[in-house]
Amino acid sequence: MSRAVQATGRALRSVPIAVGRRIRRTTHAQGAGESGLGKLIELHAVHSAGDMLITMALASTIFFSVPTGEARGRVALYLAVTMAPFILLAPVIGPLLDRIPHGRRAAMAGALLARGMLALVIASVVATGGLELYPAALGVMVCSKAYNIVRAAVVPRLLPSTISLVKANARITLTGLVSAGAMAPFGLLLNAVGERLPLYAACLVTIIGAFLSFRLPHKVDLARGERDVHLAELAETRAALARERDGRGGASPLRAAADSPVVKALVANGSLRALSGFLLFFLAFLLRGEALPGLTAAFSLALVGLAAGGGNALGNLLGSLLRDRTPELNLLVILLLALTVTAVAAVSYNAFTVVAVCAAAGICQAMGKLSLDAMIQRDVSEVVRTSTFARTETAVQMSWVLGGAIGISLPLHGPLGMWVAALLVLTGVLASARSLAAAVRRGTAHPRVR
Repeated sequence: MSRAVQATGRALRSVPIAVGRRIRRTTHAQGAGESGLGKLIELHAVHSAGDMLITMALASTIFFSVPTGEARGRVALYLAVTMAPFILLAPVIGPLLDRIPHGRRAAMAGALLARGMLALVIASVVATGGLELYPAALGVMVCSKAYNIVRAAVVPRLLPSTISLVKANARITLTGLVSAGAMAPFGLLLNAVGERLPLYAACLVTIIGAFLSFRLPHKVDLARGERDVHLAELAETRAALARERDGRGGASPLRAAADSPVVKALVANGSLRALSGFLLFFLAFLLRGEALPGLTAAFSLALVGLAAGGGNALGNLLGSLLRDRTPELNLLVILLLALTVTAVAAVSYNAFTVVAVCAAAGICQAMGKLSLDAMIQRDVSEVVRTSTFARTETAVQMSWVLGGAIGISLPLHGPLGMWVAALLVLTGVLASARSLAAAVRRGTAHPRVR
C-alpha cells in the first residue's frame, strides 16, 4: 500500500516537472534562452495569468451579474470612467518611461506590484459594485499598459539573430494567450467559491511576476553612454524641424511622418481594433437576448467567444511561423481579409458567417498588432521608442473603445451590426491600403533590429 502511495506521489510530481521542462524548451528555442528572450516570454505568461484573473472578476461584476439593460449602462460607465482619464495619462507614460531607461526591469516590476495592490482594492468593493471599483480598474489598466509598453520596447534588445521581430512578438503573445487560457478554469473555480478569491490570486501572481522581472538580462537597461548617442540623434532631428520652421528645409518632416508606413499601420490597426471592440460589445448584448439562427443563446455566446479567442491564438501562431515577410504586406492582406468576411456576413447573416467574422477579427487583430510592433521596433529610434509605443497603444485602445461604444449604442439587429462592422474595416482600408501597398513595392531600407 505504501509503495503504491509513493508511486502515485512520484507520478504526480513528475507530470508538472515534465510539463515545465517542455514549456522551458519551447520558450528557450532558437537561441531565446541564450539571448534572454525566453525569460521575457515566461514573465509575460505570468503577467497574462494575472490579467485573466482580474478580467474575470470585473466581468462577473459589471456584465454577467445584472440584466441586459442595466449591464449596458454599467459597461458604458466602465468605458467612460476608465478610458477618459486614460487618454490624459497615456501620453505621460511613454516620456516618463523614456527618462528611466536604466530602470526598465524595475519599471516592469513596479507596474506589476502596483497592479497587484490595486487588485486587493478591487477585492474590497467587488461585492457591492460601487463606484470605487472604476478608479481602481483605471489604475489596473494604466499599470498593465505601462508594463506592455516597456516590454515591447525591450524586445529588440533580447532578439536572437535567428528570430525576426514579428516572430518574437508572436511567440510572446501566444505564450500569454496560452497562460491566460490555462488560468481561466482556475479563475472560474475560485469565482465559484468566492468572488474575491480570483483577485487575491491575481495579487499573488503579480508579485511573482515582479520578482521574475529582475531575472531579465542587464542588457534590458541601456548601456552607459549609449543614451547620449540617442539624445544627439534626437537633437539633430529637432534641429531639422527648426530649420523647416524657418523655411530653409525641404519637404516637411511632419508631412513625411504623416505619410510614413508606421502611421498608416497605426490607422490600419485602429480600424481592426475598432472592429474587435464593436463585435465584443454588440454581440455580447445581442446574443444575450437573440440567439444565432438555429442555436441557443448560451451556445451562441460561447461559440463566438471561442471563435474570437481561437482566431487570436491562430493569428499569433501564424505570426510566429512567418518567415521574412514584410509587416506592411501582412497588414495589407489581413485588412482585405477582414473587409471580405464582414461584407459577406452583412449580405448573408447566419451562424456560420458571424462565427467566421469573429474568428477573422481575432486573427487580424493579432497579426495587425504584431506587424505594427515590428515596424516600430524596426524603424523608430530607441530614444523615443517607448513614447511611440505609448502613443500607438493609446490610439488603438481608443479605437477599441470607439468600436465598443458604437456596439453598445447600436440597435440590436444582427445584419445591421455586420454592415457597421464592414464599414469600420472599410475606413481603415481606404485610409491606409494605398500607402501600405506602395511600401510593399518599395521594400524597406531599414535593417532588421538586432
